[in-house]
Amino acid sequence: MARHVSSDDIRTRFSLAMSDMYRAEVPQYGTLLKLVADINAQTLYHAPGDNALTNQGGSEMARIEIERHGAIRLGTAGELHTMRRVFAVMGMFPVGYYDLAPAGMPVHATAFRPVEDEALALNPFRVFTSLLRLELIEDEDLRARAAAILERRQIFTDRLMTLLDQFDADGGLNDEDATAFVIEALETFRWHRHATVDAKTYHAFHQAHRLIADVVCFHGPHINHLTPRTLDIDATQQAMPEWGITPKATIEGPPRRNCPILLRQTSFKALEEPILFPSGDSEEAGTHTARFGEIEQRGAALTRRGRERYDELLAASRDTTHGLEGESHQRALHDAFHAFPDDEATLRREGLAWFDYQPLEGARIDDPEALPVERDALVEALIERNAIRARPITYEDFLPVSAAGIFQSNLGESSAQHYAATDSHSDFEAALGVAVEDEFALYERRSERSLTACLDALGLSHLV
Repeated sequence: MARHVSSDDIRTRFSLAMSDMYRAEVPQYGTLLKLVADINAQTLYHAPGDNALTNQGGSEMARIEIERHGAIRLGTAGELHTMRRVFAVMGMFPVGYYDLAPAGMPVHATAFRPVEDEALALNPFRVFTSLLRLELIEDEDLRARAAAILERRQIFTDRLMTLLDQFDADGGLNDEDATAFVIEALETFRWHRHATVDAKTYHAFHQAHRLIADVVCFHGPHINHLTPRTLDIDATQQAMPEWGITPKATIEGPPRRNCPILLRQTSFKALEEPILFPSGDSEEAGTHTARFGEIEQRGAALTRRGRERYDELLAASRDTTHGLEGESHQRALHDAFHAFPDDEATLRREGLAWFDYQPLEGARIDDPEALPVERDALVEALIERNAIRARPITYEDFLPVSAAGIFQSNLGESSAQHYAATDSHSDFEAALGVAVEDEFALYERRSERSLTACLDALGLSHLV
């Protein structure tokens, strides 16, 4: 029997193939990769030895070059259900639920990504996957037309569906089938310049919301951006014009900090691309704007307490940052976040961020009975004794406010709508076919696993 290819291997094959495809489709993406590589090299060269960037460990630095996140938008519950099966082949699972309707986007979403430490270290490829909420289209006729159009399309090839069934039955794919899987799955994400509707229908959906037109009017969920990870997003933002790239005015996410947290993102304006509409026996030329370039910088994952404080400060900052752009916005945001601790020790002691723990080589505890038994106090005592070290766990997920900000800056501010808040979490999971993973629980388990391993190595497992 042929040996199965690991999901990690298939994920890397697919992410590299997608990067090559997107570079061919959007040449400016290739420029973006070169810019980010240049900034990362400069950042590492100038970083002192005790810099947080170089203190993340070898596995964290090794993954930077290959790290990408993509984004797609789906139209039906059936498409989302099958997409979950596609990502499962690559060892990617739905983490988190994001309702973007309150931010003016008629979608809700999850992020498919690896969840195990080893898989994340090898390749943390993520795809932010949105599902159109047809019930938010107010015009009943337009809503019915969208549903009918989406119901008729098939975004997955027949060969891919066969491979998914084979994976489910056998628990894996051999090398030949894994190669076929990558080729077939890539077709779902490919750009198609031929619209599936006539120009009049397209413009009707476009007027309702640009995102609705992007989801409904094409053969499939073309990848709309592929994002590399930078080590210094401020330097990248500043350098973009020198590389012929016009960045969005304002970086999304937390302010610039000594100890980065969560996720900061910027992008270049979405491309106006030529498309063709069917028109009787001929075709009609038009344009469509959806695909753009994005860059991200990732910091520490926050605990629930930390995230609540972040969200409170972000909400309170809106009065002072409203209408500001660029550096003036970042300065105002920085001032608004003055109350959020900006050093690792305080973040750890106040339970605001998640940390990974590692025993230091040669460490030993001669008087274990003198150690405190309370968990947090024990951690601090072991750090003070140079028995273990703590490193922030990288945030692997997304921020709905930032995602909406990126979407709106590229789709046009006029595309933003106001939708009534409705609880659609259960509907999303019903379409998905499984419950989404709780990202906070994942970070907590990782932190506790690392601490347990430290205590085992130090002969202190009896303390927990």
